[in-house]
This record gives sequence, C-alpha cells and structure tokens, in this order.
Amino acid sequence: MTSPAAPASAPVPDAALVSELRRLAERVAAEAADLVRTTSPARVEVAATKSSPVDVVTAMDAASEALLRRLILEARPDDAILGEEDGHVAGTSGLTWVVDPIDGTVNYLYGIPAYAVSVAVVAGSGDPEEWEALAGCVVRVPDGRSWSAGRGEGATVDGEPIHVNEPTDLSLSLVGTGFGYASERRAAQAQVLTQVLPRVRDIRRIGSAALDLCMVAEGQLDLVYERGLNPWDMAAGALLVTEAGGTVSGLRGRGASPDMTVAGPGPSVDALVTLLTGLDADSGA
Repeated sequence: MTSPAAPASAPVPDAALVSELRRLAERVAAEAADLVRTTSPARVEVAATKSSPVDVVTAMDAASEALLRRLILEARPDDAILGEEDGHVAGTSGLTWVVDPIDGTVNYLYGIPAYAVSVAVVAGSGDPEEWEALAGCVVRVPDGRSWSAGRGEGATVDGEPIHVNEPTDLSLSLVGTGFGYASERRAAQAQVLTQVLPRVRDIRRIGSAALDLCMVAEGQLDLVYERGLNPWDMAAGALLVTEAGGTVSGLRGRGASPDMTVAGPGPSVDALVTLLTGLDADSGA
C-alpha cells in the first residue's frame, strides 16, 4: 500500500464528463455488487482484522475491491484510486476514485441485509475537506437498489429523483449514527449518544455509513452523524445528500471529515452541529 499523495491538479470536469463519470460509477458499483451477491459462500469467514479484533475483512472485500480497481483503470487509466483495502494508487489526471468494496462488512459477515458497494470520483486528493465530489453510486448488495448522483445533476434511486426531508425540529428528527471499532472510541460515542437521544425522535444504527447517507438523501432518515468515517465511507453518500438538496458538514466550521460528519437538511444540520459541538463530540478518544 502506498502513502496517499495529492494527484495533479485539474480543472473541474464539464457537465458531459460528469455524466460519463456517473455512468461509470454506476456500472462498476453494480458489477461489484453482483460479484458479492452471486459468489459469496453460504458461510462468510473472517480473512483478517484491521484496527481491532472486531474490525474485520473478508475475502470478498478483497475480491470486490480488485474488481472495482480493474474496471476503473480499464476505463480511466490516468485516474488515481483510493480504496479501503488496498490504499492509494497515484494518477495523473487530477481525479481520484474513492471506493468501498463492502460497506457494512460486519452486517455481511452475519447475513444482515444492510451492506453496500460505494464508488465515487472526486476532483483532488482523497481528503474530504479538500476534494470536490463529482459523481457517485451506492448499490445495496442484497437487492441491488442503486442510489446515484452527479454534480449538478441531482440524486436518484433506481432512476427516480430523490430529495432530503424538509427541515424539522430535532425533537421530531429520526437520526442515524454509527460507532467506531476501538473500545475507547465506542465509550466516548456512547456518552455523546446519551445526550443526543433525549433530544431527537429516535436513533437508528444501520451498520453501513454509505447506506445511512443514502437514507438521508431519500428521506428515510432526517439526519445522520458519525465520528470516524473514512473517505471511502462518505464519498458517494455525501454527494448523494448534497445533490438531494441537503447539507454535509463537520463541526466548528469544518467540512465533513473523520473527526465528524453530519448530514441532512441544512437547518436541521445546523441544529445538530450546535448540539454536537457543545458535547465536544469530535474530540477525545
């Protein structure tokens, strides 16, 4: 795995190229989802662990990412790729593909039907606070449901336009979240959750950040917040939210990042950001 390095700068692509990139994202995400759906064993086994014993990798994670990389580089050999399993491969075009071969691997391991392939392409490096997302697609593997967006083109699910919910008071908002793998991080997140839960309609923990963001874009969740999201967790989903009329933010005037990602209708995001900032939800373990 090579160390991430900023690709060469390039002008933001025009609308025609954005549409082309979106179609490619849709195609490769669908092919990877088909691979996972049709070739997974009856019983999934853990192949390795990463940050902790519960942060698992399966053989299918590796196979899915290998397919994504091959398909992308066949179509666009000059682009960079940043993936969850095999890291960063430099390019010369100024565009970076950010891919998650199976988002929600623990759900996949246990046979819970909430895991997805996420593919996005951004102008710039693999830093969410610096890139400009151009196109992305998330495919829910078990049923093939496909969310797609292109910069300036809006967002769709299975070809039908989608939009975030209208802003509402936090007390009436259904909020998604997730938790890290390290026990110290989970303990800190649990403390934040005890302060958030009494102030919202309810909390949902789906187990896939990409699907959380898709559900916000489609209006199945009002808001989502999570600390610890990696670039591949959020790249496609964050674009879906913004193209569906929403806002994606961090805390303290920052953009979304591994420190904190908050997504939903703009005024609702503002209210949740204020609450999370007061709880120092982006600091500590």
